[in-house]
Amino acid sequence: MTATAPKITLELVAEHGLKPDEYARFLELIGREPTITELGIVSAMWNEHCSYKSSRLHLKGLPTSAPWVIQGPGENAGVIDIGDGDAIAFKMESHNHPSYIEPYQGATTGVGGILRDVFTMGARPIAALNALRFGSPDHPKTRHLVSGVVAGIGGYGNSFGVPTVGGSVGFHTRYDGNILVNAMAVGLAKTDGIFYAAAAGVGNPIVYLGSKTGRDGIHGATMASAEFDANSDEKRPTVQVGDPFAEKLLLEACLELMQTDSVIAIQDMGAAGLTCSAVEMGAKGNLGVELILDNVPCREEGMSAYEMMLSESQERMLMVLKPEKREEAEAIFRKWGLDFAVVGYTTDTLRFVVKHHGETVADLPIKELGDEAPLYDRPHIANTFQPTIDPASVAAPVDNATALARLLATPDLCSKRWVWEQYDHLILGNTVQKPGGDAAIVRIEDGPKGVALTTDVTPRYCEADPVQGGRQAVAEAWRNITAVGGLPLAITDNLNFGNPEKPDVMGQFVGCLKGIGEACVALDFPVVSGNVSLYNETQGRSILPTPTIGGVGLLDDVTLHATVALRQAGDVLAVIGDTTGWIGQSVYLRDICGREEGAPPPVDLAVERRNGDFVRGLIRSGRVTTVHDCSDGGLAVAVAEMAMAGDIGVSFDTLPADIPAHAFLFGEDQARYVIAADAATIEAVAAEARAAGIPFRKLGVAGGDAINIPGETPARVADLRDGHDNWLPNYMAGEIDHP
Repeated sequence: MTATAPKITLELVAEHGLKPDEYARFLELIGREPTITELGIVSAMWNEHCSYKSSRLHLKGLPTSAPWVIQGPGENAGVIDIGDGDAIAFKMESHNHPSYIEPYQGATTGVGGILRDVFTMGARPIAALNALRFGSPDHPKTRHLVSGVVAGIGGYGNSFGVPTVGGSVGFHTRYDGNILVNAMAVGLAKTDGIFYAAAAGVGNPIVYLGSKTGRDGIHGATMASAEFDANSDEKRPTVQVGDPFAEKLLLEACLELMQTDSVIAIQDMGAAGLTCSAVEMGAKGNLGVELILDNVPCREEGMSAYEMMLSESQERMLMVLKPEKREEAEAIFRKWGLDFAVVGYTTDTLRFVVKHHGETVADLPIKELGDEAPLYDRPHIANTFQPTIDPASVAAPVDNATALARLLATPDLCSKRWVWEQYDHLILGNTVQKPGGDAAIVRIEDGPKGVALTTDVTPRYCEADPVQGGRQAVAEAWRNITAVGGLPLAITDNLNFGNPEKPDVMGQFVGCLKGIGEACVALDFPVVSGNVSLYNETQGRSILPTPTIGGVGLLDDVTLHATVALRQAGDVLAVIGDTTGWIGQSVYLRDICGREEGAPPPVDLAVERRNGDFVRGLIRSGRVTTVHDCSDGGLAVAVAEMAMAGDIGVSFDTLPADIPAHAFLFGEDQARYVIAADAATIEAVAAEARAAGIPFRKLGVAGGDAINIPGETPARVADLRDGHDNWLPNYMAGEIDHP
């Protein structure tokens, strides 16, 4: 320890996020007092964000394999085989806390980090998605946060040159002090050109690539593993700063280098920067690592070893290269104007050794930094489940046409065009279906093959019944991919929860994970990558449990896909799937009746698969080209969205007598799809559905300029669209605070 190094005290240990028993464990592991750099290293490696110490026990139960899975969880991104020698690499990660503190940079670096995770695998990014949750619209910070986050996502993705093709945006007061910014990236690779993080060979050079290291982002991973308090703005220095143009250069240089047979291993410098990337590369390869920090390119003078090891400066990579390829590799990076520096070597010692100015500032057992990280089986209690609400017991406070107009102009159900029009969703020229539908579609090179992409979760379901909510999140992603004609293949997840040290929050986590696992098995939809974000809590108030699901599916021919827009007058609309009028936890109950309560709709996974396979068959045969998944807002909202997209009205048939009209129209029963086709096709589909035992009901006929509900004043499509399209722009312009 140098003379100027701070004394290691229990207060300093606590400031690094280590609990006394965890620090005692570390002391026992190394047999002495650590240096300040070693304390920083272990604080990074053993925090929640990097070690998953509260979650990895339960993550082991998720299904992660299938014949088409090339790489499951544990690498920078998951990889699936889509045939013809092509592979898709994808992953989703959170940048929640940074985005609350500094929304523009927090969001940009979230996008940049997930793009690096994908191209680190050898895949060229072809699409980006996101899932955003903000606080109540009348909270004083919400408008500022929405503006900054959306600008940050667009600013990075647009400049980098990747289309942002899909996502979701929601509002709820439980996110007032802790927004969610979940970013997903999807890349295309060859099945024989996948790169991994495990180092190999002794004495091979470890090379630092990309941008210079600065003091931005120090303790970013630790900050991401802590609750917020009233002084969260003071954490602004822990937010990284992104440069999409530098990342574009890094992408091209990496992909060019990967063609030269130079790369043994590659790892993105993400959370905990140089520390985490170096340790993971060595540990995965059962090797030691020696770093020489004097060689690290720095953009600030006098950086200490501690600062260099914990900096989270962006657009940086670490590689293990074949020694004979060093000059060729350096020439490629110099050509692209990027730093290239040999900062260490692999060793056979299984030690993580860090040297600076001729002094050894860290000497730690490399495997134990990961393998011996604390693992907690935290106490958890099942949530108190809410009772089922009889739809007949809920009186309709307004007529159904009025309720429909109000729902379409609520923060959750209004058009998000204001958001996605700030993203370039057409760059690269392969976007077949733009944002606004059930799932985005991106063509693979010249086609005809394509991928369907979506992000989904219904947090209010997850809180009311975590198991059903977990099932529904996966089923919703599966339905959205199916609704455009895609075959769902795999998911990535972003598990956003509150403080895991609280048994009720841990119970939400365990329950949701159970539901997710059950749905993935039943739907043949394995988890190949993901992220856990805990401690999403401010001054003791937790977010809603939000296990975001990012889904990827395959279309053999992108010309055979469905959209939500009604196509012509005279087409008949029908719903596939059973409608009981499930009103509990519906947006109708919440936003029209003012009651956020009740059990969420049950998810029958066998029925989900049966109904979805049937609908996908209709699309792939070319018989049905108008399909919409039925979810928030039920049948009425689904039909209205189809009408607005096609600028055609709909006249509902006589409503069933055995279900209250408002429950039939706005109930949120699962496993349902609204389809539209000419009368002859609908008759044939009805016969097939009956033969297969699949519930089928005609809803009405397309035509005119209004939504006609029997016995009520027609709701003009133009008026519905006006409320639907204008709420968010008007809100962001400061003209309204709340619907």
